[in-house]
Amino acid sequence: MTAAQLSSGKGHKDENFPVASILIARKHRPAIMAFYRFARASDDIADNAAATPTAKLALLDDMRLNLIGEANDAQEAVALRKVLKAHGLSNEHALDLLTAFRQDVTKLRYANWNELLDYCRYSAMPVGRFVLDVHGEDRGLWPANDALCAALQIINHLQDCAKDYRQLDRVYLPTDLLERAGVSTLALAKDKSSLALHGVIVDLTRRTQELLHAARPFARQIRDRRLALEVSVIQTLAEDLAERLLTNDPLSERVHHTRGELPALLFRSLREFASARLRPNKTTTDSATSP
Repeated sequence: MTAAQLSSGKGHKDENFPVASILIARKHRPAIMAFYRFARASDDIADNAAATPTAKLALLDDMRLNLIGEANDAQEAVALRKVLKAHGLSNEHALDLLTAFRQDVTKLRYANWNELLDYCRYSAMPVGRFVLDVHGEDRGLWPANDALCAALQIINHLQDCAKDYRQLDRVYLPTDLLERAGVSTLALAKDKSSLALHGVIVDLTRRTQELLHAARPFARQIRDRRLALEVSVIQTLAEDLAERLLTNDPLSERVHHTRGELPALLFRSLREFASARLRPNKTTTDSATSP
């Protein structure tokens, strides 16, 4: 079995949020796309419903060996390794992602909010950190980046909570919140959320909105204006999806953007971005781990 055989066929245009869009300077897009293809190939391994855990872990270890230069049989890892060398970048963020993907194979439940945030430390935050490094941005931006990336990850978890359970028996909704609400994971197999399950989803969404609030100054702090604009767009999309999750049921209703909704959201983001750039910059952000 190979990584190619476990490919989902999903590409960067299928993601919830922009990946190396035209807003990003052309010179930076190849490195970001190499990182994305590595992440997508590794994620597809971890999320394949047919492969055994043993096979998945072996393939993920092969990705690691290719990334660090001890093997040459995983195309996406070799390509990223070459990009990192050419740009003088560390492989730390890619290795962090592999930690998260291995965890996806071995850990199917999360005890509480802090455990979920710790997962996001490896599954989501490294993506934004890598993009910042590609642009030569200050690592002092990491707290704001981490808040935004964690929020994006949790929004994805909430949108896909039924699919993750039904296909992989994987539940990211913290166990303590489910138990407090008297909700069994079996509720995720239903066609519609119960009032109790909806309450858990709303609780997690409000915590995610706190992360988004902490990330609000992020775009204004980024030196590269094109990257700053992309981050502003992502922030707007995430805030809109979070609002939708407060009312829409991910088990029975659409909680993703349609193409038709994007122009208005993009216009709103551009307007807010222009307005924010005229205000004094803020040098600190709230903690990304606010409960």
